[in-house]
Amino acid sequence: MNRRAQSEDEPAPGATRDLTRGPIWRALLAMSAPMSVGIFGVLSVGLADAYFLGQLGGAQLATVGFVYPVTTAITSLSIGLSAGANAALSQGVGRGDRADDTRRLGFHAIGLGLVLSSVAALLLWLIYPYLFSALGAKGAVAEHIAAYMPVWALSFPFLVVMMVTNAVFRSHGDGMTAALVMVLAALVNVGLDPLLIFGMWGLPELGVKGAAIATWAGRVAAMAIALFIAWRRGLLGWTGGMLDGALTSARRVLKVGLPAAFSNAINPAGMALVTAAVATVGETAVAGFGAATRVQSMALVPLLALSAGIGPVVGQNWGAERQDRARGAVHAGFWFCIGYGALLAALLMVFAVPIASLFASAEEDAAYAAMYLRFVGASLFGYGIIVAANAAMNARDKPIHSMTLSLVRILLIYLPLAWLGALTFGFGGIVAAAVMANVMAAWGGLIATRATGLLGLETPLIDVPVSLLPGQRSKSPAPAADAG
Repeated sequence: MNRRAQSEDEPAPGATRDLTRGPIWRALLAMSAPMSVGIFGVLSVGLADAYFLGQLGGAQLATVGFVYPVTTAITSLSIGLSAGANAALSQGVGRGDRADDTRRLGFHAIGLGLVLSSVAALLLWLIYPYLFSALGAKGAVAEHIAAYMPVWALSFPFLVVMMVTNAVFRSHGDGMTAALVMVLAALVNVGLDPLLIFGMWGLPELGVKGAAIATWAGRVAAMAIALFIAWRRGLLGWTGGMLDGALTSARRVLKVGLPAAFSNAINPAGMALVTAAVATVGETAVAGFGAATRVQSMALVPLLALSAGIGPVVGQNWGAERQDRARGAVHAGFWFCIGYGALLAALLMVFAVPIASLFASAEEDAAYAAMYLRFVGASLFGYGIIVAANAAMNARDKPIHSMTLSLVRILLIYLPLAWLGALTFGFGGIVAAAVMANVMAAWGGLIATRATGLLGLETPLIDVPVSLLPGQRSKSPAPAADAG
C-alpha cells in the first residue's frame, strides 16, 4: 500500500476522515446515514412545491408535471460532475496526495462545474419555450412555465457548485456536512415557498414564480455556506499555481462525470416513456402508477444514501491500494441492499393497500398503486444493488460500465418489456416488467462489479458471464481478498 504523501509540515486538512482504516461497516454508516436525511430534504422540496402550487389551481399543478422531468434530466449534470469530482478527489485522498494538490483539484472541479452549468443554464433559458411547446404545454400552463423556468435556470449554477462542493466534503470522508448543506437548501426553499407563492408577511403574491425564487434562494444560501465551511476547514483555499493542471483535472472529472450524468439522465427519460405505456391502460392506471412511484422514491432513500456513501469509501481505499477494503465495502453494501430490501418487501406486502390509499385519492387509483407496491417492492433490493454498483464503479474510474448497466436496464429490459406487457397484459404486465428490470439488472451489477475487480464473490452465475465480456478472457477475475 502506498504511504501517505503528506509531509509533516503539510498535513492533510483537519476535516479529512480516513476511510482506509477501521471496520468497513462503520465507514459506510458514517458516510451513508447522514445522506439519508439530506436526500429526504431534497425530496421534500418537490412535495412542498406540488402541495402549495396545487392549492392555486390545476394549471399551476400541471406546471409542476411538465417542469419536473425536464429539470430532473438537467440536474443529472450536477450529479455527474459530483460523481466525477468524488472519484478524482477520494482516490487522491486515499493515495495521500499533498493537501495543496487536493485543494487545487477541488477548485478546478468547482470551476468546471460553474462553467458547464452556466452554459447549460443559458441554453435552457434560450430553448425552454420551444421545448415545452413540443411537450404539449399551452395556454395558462405555458404562461406559468414562462414565469418559472428563467428563475430556475438562474439557480442551476448555484446548485452545481453546491453539489460539487458537497463532493469535496464526501471525498474527505465528511458525509454529515454534505447532508446538512442539502437540508439547509431544502429548509430555505420549503420555508419561503408559502411566503412567496401566496404573498404572506407583506411579500408580493408571486405564484409559480415564487416557487422558483424559493428554489433559487435555497441553492444560493446552501452554496455560500458550503463554500465557507470548505474554506474554513482547509478543504478549499488559495494555493500556488491555482490553474496549474486545470485541463488534466477537467479530464479526470469529466472522465467519470459525463458518463455518470448520462446514466442519471437515462432514468427520468425512461420513466417518462414507461408512463406513456401506462397511459395505454387508462388514466386511473397513470394516477395509481404516479402514487406508487412517489411511495417508492421515499422507500428507496436508504439505498440512495448507500450509493452516495459507498463512493468515497471505495475511492479512498482504491487510491490507497486497499482493494481488499474496496471489495469489502461493495460486499457489505450489497448485503445491506438484500437485507433492507427483504424488510421493505415484507412491509409493502402487508401494508400496500393502506399506504396506497394515503397517496391515491380514488379507490381504483389506490388498487393500481397497491398492486405495484406489493410486487415491485419485492424487487427493490435489486435496484439498490444497481445504484450501489454504479456508484462504486464510478469511484473506481469505471464509468462506462455503470453507464452501460443503466442503459441495459432501461432501454433493453424495462422499456421493451413495459410496452409489451402493457399491450398484452395491461397494468400487470408493466408491474412484471419493473420486477424483471430490477432483478436482471441486479445480476448485471454483480457481473459488472466482478469484472471491474470490486466483487470477490465466486460463482458460475457470475464468473461465466464475466469470462464472456470483451477483454476478460485473458485475465482471471479479482480474488476474494487481497493481503491487507
